Amino acid sequence: MTTLSICIVVAFVIGYACIALESLTRVNKAAIALLMCVVCWTLLMMNPTSFYPAIAGEEVIHHIAEVIEHHLGDAAGTLFFLMGAMTIVEIVDSNGGFNFVRDALKTRSKRKLMWRVAFMTFFLSAILDNLTTSIVMIMVLRKLVQSRGERLLYAALIIISANSGGAFSPIGDVTTIMLWIKGVITTQGVITEIFIPSLVSMIIPAFIISLHLKGKFDKEQNLPKATTSQFTKIQRDIIFWLGVGGLVFVPIFKTITHLPPFMGILLVLGILWTTTEIFHYNTDEDDTMAKRVSDIMSKIDLSTIMFFLGILMAVAVLQEIGVLTAMGEGLNEAFSGNYYLINGIIGVLSSIVDNVPLVAGCMGMYPVAAEGAMAVDGIFWQLLAYCAGVGGSMLIIGSAAGVVVMGLEKITFGWYLKNITWIAFVGYLCGILVYWLERMLFF
Repeated sequence: MTTLSICIVVAFVIGYACIALESLTRVNKAAIALLMCVVCWTLLMMNPTSFYPAIAGEEVIHHIAEVIEHHLGDAAGTLFFLMGAMTIVEIVDSNGGFNFVRDALKTRSKRKLMWRVAFMTFFLSAILDNLTTSIVMIMVLRKLVQSRGERLLYAALIIISANSGGAFSPIGDVTTIMLWIKGVITTQGVITEIFIPSLVSMIIPAFIISLHLKGKFDKEQNLPKATTSQFTKIQRDIIFWLGVGGLVFVPIFKTITHLPPFMGILLVLGILWTTTEIFHYNTDEDDTMAKRVSDIMSKIDLSTIMFFLGILMAVAVLQEIGVLTAMGEGLNEAFSGNYYLINGIIGVLSSIVDNVPLVAGCMGMYPVAAEGAMAVDGIFWQLLAYCAGVGGSMLIIGSAAGVVVMGLEKITFGWYLKNITWIAFVGYLCGILVYWLERMLFF
């Protein structure tokens, strides 16, 4: 490695460390990611010919501009998909579309509620995404469980279930979205092979947590249903099915048209937006202004979008200078091509630092092969989808779902580490074992 390459890697590592230590530095990780991105590309421009020796003179400047546009296009596809999906979920939620979730969960039995929460979160996160599902489930949970001590156990289970559910769906987690958009996993492949391991990684921890819950809730906790908008029940149901049904339709749209996934999301958003505008035609002016999609879009967490942009573009620099390829070759040599061990380590790392740059790095480290473990839907990519998604449950800061639940319920890092980490780790290992058995017996 050249001195300049080392400087770029050091800048990336320092930025990465600041992102991981966001709770200590109290600097938003989006700001760090953007700075890291610009610093890395600026360092590359200090001596670009050393990285592109075959391109002479001024041509190297034009080549780098094209490279940046190429990577920006890849990142934009992911970002527009996320923005569209987040907006769709906001529309459904703000118009009372998720009322059925609360009604479906109501029960006085603590263990029954736990299993209902686990399975509802698991399947909802596959349809929506683990971050949004966690928010919805925590809001519902606050109305069903009054005891803080018990609610923490349910909240921890929501984190585990959301991450497990997101791992087997192409639209359930940011990492699977990235892998799916990149084309290294397919909808049918990831659902077929990862569903059972993901389910096991949720059921095992849920069973262990259920041992700590006994008895029934007070009758007073069965709260009456609340109306959240001026829309009729039929209108709210239409909004729900257009939103959720549309998200499910996106993979089908991609298969039929061969267009990028974000085009399908924009189609669903356009239809849902038009429908809500029509429904608002006869509502009060105040309600219209409060619920319009243009206002809802302003609530989207743009800092998260900026973080993804910064981190994906920073990882692109490492890919351009050849660092990721060298790391991939090093891991293969160190572990003799044992993809279970390699991905298992990546999953553990994803609980310590954000899994987005880890997956982005892996996509740069390992080229897609025509056949074998590195082929589309190969062992490596399927395991990466599982390990990066489920592995984030082992620490509360290891996933977007964990971070948002930590903020909503004020769960401490120490409490989660002491009470939940080992439970999530057991489920994680069991899922990997089940996947290995699947490959041995069926695939």
